Amino acid sequence: MGKDVDNNVEYYNKNADSFFTGSVNADMAEDREAFLAYVQGGGKILDAGCGSGRDSKAFLDAGYDVVAFDASREMRIRASEYIGREVLDLRFEEISFEKEFDGIWASASLLHVPVEELPEVMGRMRKALKPGGAMYASFKYGEGTKVRGERLFSDFNEKSVVPLFENAGFEIVSNTVGPDSRPGRETEYWVSVIGVSR
Repeated sequence: MGKDVDNNVEYYNKNADSFFTGSVNADMAEDREAFLAYVQGGGKILDAGCGSGRDSKAFLDAGYDVVAFDASREMRIRASEYIGREVLDLRFEEISFEKEFDGIWASASLLHVPVEELPEVMGRMRKALKPGGAMYASFKYGEGTKVRGERLFSDFNEKSVVPLFENAGFEIVSNTVGPDSRPGRETEYWVSVIGVSR
């Protein structure tokens, strides 16, 4: 993993309080419901790059078993406190689970993995899923690598995101474009994809 990823992690360490506050109340209920339609009730979910822990908490409250991880120490501390359980210290390229999860939730987190490293990470994700397991991922809408402030982003649109999922062995069951759910960010768009492991 390169320096850019370390810069991203450092950004979240330095801005953990404002990021937590800004994201913990974002309304992701619609996306979570769409994802959970493909995850068996009470199943095991990996919250990959969990940030504030907002979605882990929602999944736990809905009766799912959740394993959450984040690369930022400061975000892990806050998320762990918020959800009432340990958040693992893990990076995407370190994922080594095998057929363990019914679902993987990667909301606004994979977008910090450099484009050239995403195919391998997606393969690791698919390996971590049980056959027929579902994965949700969202990316800022655009094309290619972008630098925004101190952070590096891998942007996708509804067409460019398709091979990312299909080449990793997923069948795409949902591919939508919509506005940011955080107040004041409605002009920013995201592409959100749900893929089922083939």
